[in-house]
Amino acid sequence: MQAIRSILVVIEPQHSESLALKRAKLIAGVTQAHLHLLVCDPKHDHSGMLSVLKSALLEDGYSVTTEQAWNDSQHKTIVDVQQAEGCGLVVKQHFPDNPLKKALLTPEDWKLLRACPTPVLLVKTAGSWKDKVILAAVDVGNTDLEHRHLHNTIIDHGYDIASLAKAHLHVISAHPSPMLSAADPTLQLSETIAERYRDQCRAFQAEFDIDDQHLHIEEGPADVLIPFLVHKLQAAVTVIGTVARSGLSGALIGNTAEVVLDKVESDVLVLKPAEVADHIDELIDRR
Repeated sequence: MQAIRSILVVIEPQHSESLALKRAKLIAGVTQAHLHLLVCDPKHDHSGMLSVLKSALLEDGYSVTTEQAWNDSQHKTIVDVQQAEGCGLVVKQHFPDNPLKKALLTPEDWKLLRACPTPVLLVKTAGSWKDKVILAAVDVGNTDLEHRHLHNTIIDHGYDIASLAKAHLHVISAHPSPMLSAADPTLQLSETIAERYRDQCRAFQAEFDIDDQHLHIEEGPADVLIPFLVHKLQAAVTVIGTVARSGLSGALIGNTAEVVLDKVESDVLVLKPAEVADHIDELIDRR
């Protein structure tokens, strides 16, 4: 987070208070990152509003540029501008889709999470992050190289947000329920699954300096446990990762980051490991 030099802020003209801009200003105030404000609209001119926002931000000491653009859809426009401007973070306010619409059409924010190679902060709340909990969700039981890199990214960003907001980092790792049909005997009993995860978590804790009070190991599906713990801890931000690659048919359906998005009562920062980000960059370059 500290290394981000430029932030793309998606401005929604129909909403008077931009929660995305509020969060972006918080981050830029600490990191000194440049703010690039974007309105995605093919029909109406918003240059006046962008000019007012720019003047106010410049007066407050921020580095800022503005743009209005459109390329077929909102998520494509955002990714195109992110690539052109070299922004290391996209900040956008999240508006939940109608359940029926979501059942028929893939939400634009889901498409953005799939297509954008950089971290995306989807803002859902107006409250302060200060002195609150930042909840990082990891899958400690998954030790392949891609997930290990993702764990590093999630914890690093979690610590960064906790530091800039003077907040407290907690970590959740969900493990599966027993499966009598599992080929591995250790996955057939709740006690052996829990013990196996505790062993893996001890190594994880040592690597990332996380004590028992700040680590939550729970049995069950992550998309249920994460919202439950966000509510219990009153977390301000949920940091979650995705290793799903854009462009692979069906690979992204049911991704935890997407399913959790409308369930949690917090802002959501979605991250990808470097390998996935590089892969998406390649797909963008081929367009």
